[in-house]
Amino acid sequence: MPNLDLPILVVDDAKFSSMVVGRTLRNAGYRDVRIANDALAALALMKQRPVSVLIADWLMPEMDGLALTDQVRQQDERNNHYTYVMLLTARESVAALAEAFDRGVDDFIYKSDMTKQLIPRIFAADRMAERQNTLLRANALLIENNRELESSNIIDLETGLCNNRYGRDRLTKMLRHAESRGGASAYVLCGIRNWQELKRKHPHTVMNELSVGIARRLSALIRPIDVLCRVGDNQFAIIAYFPNSDHCTTTAFRRVFDGINHKALKTTAGYISIEAGVVLCKADAQNGTPSIQDMERASVHGLVDAYETRRFTETAPEIGVSA
Repeated sequence: MPNLDLPILVVDDAKFSSMVVGRTLRNAGYRDVRIANDALAALALMKQRPVSVLIADWLMPEMDGLALTDQVRQQDERNNHYTYVMLLTARESVAALAEAFDRGVDDFIYKSDMTKQLIPRIFAADRMAERQNTLLRANALLIENNRELESSNIIDLETGLCNNRYGRDRLTKMLRHAESRGGASAYVLCGIRNWQELKRKHPHTVMNELSVGIARRLSALIRPIDVLCRVGDNQFAIIAYFPNSDHCTTTAFRRVFDGINHKALKTTAGYISIEAGVVLCKADAQNGTPSIQDMERASVHGLVDAYETRRFTETAPEIGVSA
């Protein structure tokens, strides 16, 4: 059954021609038919309320049917909408029609046979416009859902740990907490020094097992009140708070360093030893409140030193220093 509420706009500078088209559509039962006498008036009407089908004369003064189509396509892109464009024409040149298709025209109605062609082509236009607009709406919904999922995603799917997004949020809150209550915030970055070497030796499945094994090992080594996140392919971070800043030292996390370095992890490929570099970045509230970028920057620099020395190193953020 045809959609008799299909919004249609007829554009023709010749009032007699637009009147014939409008009457033909209304006689067929279409109720939402608007008429414009030039392209600019048509664009204004479409800006007020989009249409599904646009029927326009190819030859019009000031702005012809092709130029109007260009404007309609730009308007559609801004509004996430699709308008089915049909041009009324007396032209039968293959080159002219090819150019029109290239400019975004969907169909033509020859003026010499307009009364016979119009309604069947409107049926087809209705189906195509509805299909295109359904796809556009579905795609817009998918994009929005993906944005929501991305904004709410706080889990590393491989290990089940919190991810870097969540870690940065918790670090921000921890720094603010230390700022108001005193004490110290700790950002302990643990990087697997021989990760790339292991990736060259073992298949993806084994590396997945290793990632999960590291996550479980670290989870067992930290305090229940600390937060453990996976912040990179081969990097994990522990976020902690100490009411007494004197207690925030590498000694407090020594079991993390020893536990990850001195005991191999079991996988289907056998026991695999990893070489971990660990750095403690300490932010003492008495020295001011750094940004999370300050903390991350200092930790990354400190991790390079930890890799070279193979020792558990300690660093502090330089507050307000740009990268």
